[in-house]
Amino acid sequence: MTREIRLVALGGLGEIGKNLMLLESGPDIIAIDCGLAFPKDDMPGVDFVIPDISYLIERKHRVRGIFLTHGHEDHVGALPFVLKEVNVPVYGTKLTLGLARRKMDDYFEGPFDFRVVAPRDVVNVGSLEVEYVRMTHSVSDSAGLIIHTPCGTLVFTGDFKFDQTPVDGETPDYHRLAEVGERGVLCLLSDSTHADRPGFTPSEREVGENLSRVFYQAKGRIIVTTFASNVPRIQQVIDAAYKYGRKVCVIGRSMEQVVEVAMDMGFLRVPLGTLIDVRDVRNYPQSKIVILSTGSQGEPLSALARMSVGEHRHVKILEGDLVVMAASPVPGNETTVSRVVDNLFRQGAEVIYRPESGVHVSGHASQEELKLMLNLTRPKFFIPVHGEYRHLITHAQLAVATGVPPSNVLVGENGTVFRLTPHRAEILGTIQTRDVFVDGYGVGDIGHPILRERQSLGEAGAVFLSCVLSKDTGEFITPPEVRSAGLTGTKHQDAVACEVINLTQDYLSTLSLEELQDKETVEDELAAVIRRLFRNELGRKPLVMCNITLV
Repeated sequence: MTREIRLVALGGLGEIGKNLMLLESGPDIIAIDCGLAFPKDDMPGVDFVIPDISYLIERKHRVRGIFLTHGHEDHVGALPFVLKEVNVPVYGTKLTLGLARRKMDDYFEGPFDFRVVAPRDVVNVGSLEVEYVRMTHSVSDSAGLIIHTPCGTLVFTGDFKFDQTPVDGETPDYHRLAEVGERGVLCLLSDSTHADRPGFTPSEREVGENLSRVFYQAKGRIIVTTFASNVPRIQQVIDAAYKYGRKVCVIGRSMEQVVEVAMDMGFLRVPLGTLIDVRDVRNYPQSKIVILSTGSQGEPLSALARMSVGEHRHVKILEGDLVVMAASPVPGNETTVSRVVDNLFRQGAEVIYRPESGVHVSGHASQEELKLMLNLTRPKFFIPVHGEYRHLITHAQLAVATGVPPSNVLVGENGTVFRLTPHRAEILGTIQTRDVFVDGYGVGDIGHPILRERQSLGEAGAVFLSCVLSKDTGEFITPPEVRSAGLTGTKHQDAVACEVINLTQDYLSTLSLEELQDKETVEDELAAVIRRLFRNELGRKPLVMCNITLV
């Protein structure tokens, strides 16, 4: 029997987020990462998006474990929803599992099996050996995976950059990567997020130097926002605050949780007396305060967004406040971030937000680091992962430039099934995948039709009509009742309602008793008639919902 492995991408290919890759070897399946994506502007009411795991559920008896590379939401956020359906051991480094546990507390009830591993540890699962290798990223305790299979060795980088001077002093394990490359790597699957950026990604330590300079020059209160999971960045904010005699107040649930977890596990060093409660901020001079806040992506309900419009319960923006945006907008969030920045300026704050300010660097490798990874591991085959499609294509071109034959480079998207043997790599085809929306406590309860209805409600308004008819005569028992929202001013609502009522009565009077029995069809046709009225009279296309009751 031919030795082969299959890789099935359930998320993370052709997009940023929702990372979930399956590796199949004989009877054994492992999942690599288990992430979510945040909703786009055209997804009103959606909390976040998770991968479609139908394929995984059908094969759950073969799943040996889930292997996490690091603690970012796009790699661990879907874990509670997946474990509800496929409850298997979950492997990860200490901090990664600590951050993942927060998601479990919010969305999962019942037992789960978290198993802590350290770099260089090897986990045996069926026919596979999974070895963790230390990497650097924008969250501490990040790792890549070296997976030994009957077909050969795979290297899965996870999110990474080659930081020579990381804040925690834990450099990538170059030696192990080179050693594996020397012995032979069948396939490399590598982070493509910044494949279109030339050069090298700057070290996180450069941010600390720039933050120190900003803190030295600031006269009043400093408010810093960054990704809650960026523990090295949080460490540098705390270090700068301590250096200049400032107290630090942490605001925002996710930021508070990460700080607590990182401190408990020893990944965040905070001098005694540096952290203060938000209620104690007023007891110190403004020149002695640093507020570390959520909201770097302009999230409407985040602490910083509330401050920017004067709605935060404890903190009001004051004239002379300095706000440091120590994060760059994730693609798609540019508008919301700009809105928050504008509002902060309106409140009288000074805002440092431009990329050239040096208060943020990426946690992802640029082109020269991606080429270095290719040259260290020297793979026979290459699959770019974790990126939008343009990133995957650019990364594929980099691989060819380093000597990987073009025929040995495979580019796929979500749903792609890759087949690898010791001598061949190919795309077998695709499986059906879709976005699964989480809305409150509902998972997959809403789909694109409901999203379109929500968009219509927001863009064009809505009309709601109800009436009760006699099932014996077809006559009205109660007059039609009409309500509208988002269509006209108050003074025109009565006229609009009257017009809709007359139209409804005229339309229903033309129908026979037999036709009225097909309630669903009548409601749909009446809604179409009402929509035409609004299109002709107002140039609007509202959402129209009709409810006809026969008694």
